[in-house]
Amino acid sequence: MLTVSTPAAPAAIGPYSQAVVHAGVCYCSGQIAIDPASGQIVPGGVAAETRQVLTNLAAVLAAAGSDPSRVLRTTVFLRDMADFSAMNEVYAAFFGAARPARATVAVAGLPRDVRVEIDCVAAVP
Repeated sequence: MLTVSTPAAPAAIGPYSQAVVHAGVCYCSGQIAIDPASGQIVPGGVAAETRQVLTNLAAVLAAAGSDPSRVLRTTVFLRDMADFSAMNEVYAAFFGAARPARATVAVAGLPRDVRVEIDCVAAVP
């Protein structure tokens, strides 16, 4: 098992790793919309947050030797399902034709009061 850590994504804010790779699979912890350079939540609503979350996931995947085209499954956590369309538009553009399996759930709250968190599982070549 290999733990993954990169300064190109926000550091873990708890007792966990950004990702763990085992047997050719990368298990990425949930990312929220923290700009790794400033340590602040990006402003601009759920679309901007989703872009930052996916950028952070891409950085973790790169550090693990993978990339978004190899994502097998994601879980999207939304604070409000009214944000689904805006999140989904950014998500669809990010993944393009490489559409992983996905679950989307509404939650009562997320760290730092963000609107969206996404985790993923990806293949590592």
